[in-house]
Amino acid sequence: MSDEIILFSSESVTGGHPDKLCDAISDAVVDACIAQDPQARVACETLVKGTATTSTIILAGEITVAGTPPDFEAVARATAASIGYTDAAYGMDSATCDVQVHITTQSPHISQGVSQGDITQGAGDQGLMFGFANRESEAYPALSGSFMPLSALLSQSLTRRLTEVRESGLLPWARPDGKSQITVEYGADGKPSRLWAVVIALQHDDMIERFGSEAAEHDFIVSEVRKHVIDAVIPAELVDENTDIIVNGTGRFVHGGPHADAGITGRKIIVDTYGGMGRHGGGAFSGKDPSKVDRSAAYCARWAAKHVVAAGLADQCEIQLAYAIGVAEPVSIRVTTDGTAADGLTEDEISRRVRNTFDFRPRAIIRDLALLNPIYSPTAAGGHFGRESVDGTFTWEVLDDSLLSALRNG
Repeated sequence: MSDEIILFSSESVTGGHPDKLCDAISDAVVDACIAQDPQARVACETLVKGTATTSTIILAGEITVAGTPPDFEAVARATAASIGYTDAAYGMDSATCDVQVHITTQSPHISQGVSQGDITQGAGDQGLMFGFANRESEAYPALSGSFMPLSALLSQSLTRRLTEVRESGLLPWARPDGKSQITVEYGADGKPSRLWAVVIALQHDDMIERFGSEAAEHDFIVSEVRKHVIDAVIPAELVDENTDIIVNGTGRFVHGGPHADAGITGRKIIVDTYGGMGRHGGGAFSGKDPSKVDRSAAYCARWAAKHVVAAGLADQCEIQLAYAIGVAEPVSIRVTTDGTAADGLTEDEISRRVRNTFDFRPRAIIRDLALLNPIYSPTAAGGHFGRESVDGTFTWEVLDDSLLSALRNG
């Protein structure tokens, strides 16, 4: 019997992380355009950088929208303010920072292949996308229904909680920037057995005068984060006396946000998806309207993979889609279950059922998941998958009984 310890780690970052600030601004631009014109074409990249006294937000991309375009500068400032960047001491002051807008319209050569508006609408670009689901989280009642890798689900839940306790005032000394990381230990049966490590980094006010020393300040932060963040999110049965809990491992985290690090849209694609478990096609989501299959097809691939697992066809499913620009039908569809298919089912049979149940043409995806709505800002931080659908958001996480039945019945 092997004594090998099997570990897997995933990380997440808060909405105040510089890269996530950029994702949020880019997605706020998408929402503003779609709210005005559901057929808008949006590809918006954001860069942020701050100093001790000044900060800059740069918007660049291609946007075609009916009527007068939204005030992109106002959108950027409002988004940064909503995340908490209202003071240069936090890393950026949204009211006084410089905002540069470098946006043109979509190339006509791209537009001609994606603007039919009917089921023949072609993909907005070539590329490959992956969707993934497994049963790891289903053993824990508080997490069931997510069908996500446990390390990814918990790391994302922690960063969402970091934002909640700051915004609610429960931890009034917390600042916008933050990170989490979860390491899961697996048993001999291949299932999660415990958490090997929980790592939190949380930007905070300078509280040296209040506590008298860095050590006392750090002890206070560790205690509060353990009580109000970690214990509030992590199932108790996963943590034991040997779980390594690390909070602000350098001792202090006062200087953060764009002052400490530059941020760019689309630089947290693994954080956005499955935490490194399952593959990734390389395309980011934020800043893109749903004609871009980087986003919409990845959502649909997740939707389909989640249904495969929820229907009991396999304990794990990964679906790859690939597209050619201007062509509606995927050039390839691949379904894999890593040897977890239910008794009597082959991967070929599961693949056949998936192809017969789901329509992966871009316009069908947009229709089935109701993607022509301003629903993208909530996705910018905390993960795009494994989350509850509220008021039309995260439609790709909603299980459909008719689709489950179709998959089960073949």
